[in-house]
Order: sequence, then C-alpha cells, then structure tokens
Amino acid sequence: MKTTVISVTEAARNFADCVNRAHYQNVTFVLLKNGVPVARLVPDGEKVSTAGDLAEALRKVELSADEARAWRRDLRKARKSLRPQVNKWR
Repeated sequence: MKTTVISVTEAARNFADCVNRAHYQNVTFVLLKNGVPVARLVPDGEKVSTAGDLAEALRKVELSADEARAWRRDLRKARKSLRPQVNKWR
C-alpha cells in the first residue's frame, strides 16, 4: 500500500481526488497541519489491529523461560524508547 503525505489544505482542495485514489489505487494519505501529522485518510479495507488482537495472538505463543525473559527485556527497552514520543502528540 502506498502512503502519501499532504497538507490539510491540499487535501481539502483535492478531496474528491484523494478519496478516489484511496478507493481505487489503495493509497493512504497522512494529513499534516503545520507540518505535524493530524489525520489519515485510508482505504476502507485496510486492516486495523488493536491491543486486544495483540493480546490474543500472544496468548497462543509458547516461549521457553529464556525466550520469555528476552522478550520481556526487549519489550521494556521498546517502551522506554517510545515514552518521549507519546507526549509529543498530546
């Protein structure tokens, strides 16, 4: 799937074209306001995964004790790297 980044103004001026491209060409648009992403226009068929989907998938995984420790370590490291970015969008 192709992603195109455009301003909110450009999207407003070309809204029908953006909708057609999303539908017929499977293009996702990221809309920027003052250079900051504020919204997305996505094709209707795009799969969206939720935290519940992830939790369900993880319930089915069987890890050894070493693999579980490594996964937990990697998860903690990933969470630490994301924390500063979470407040950026609020």
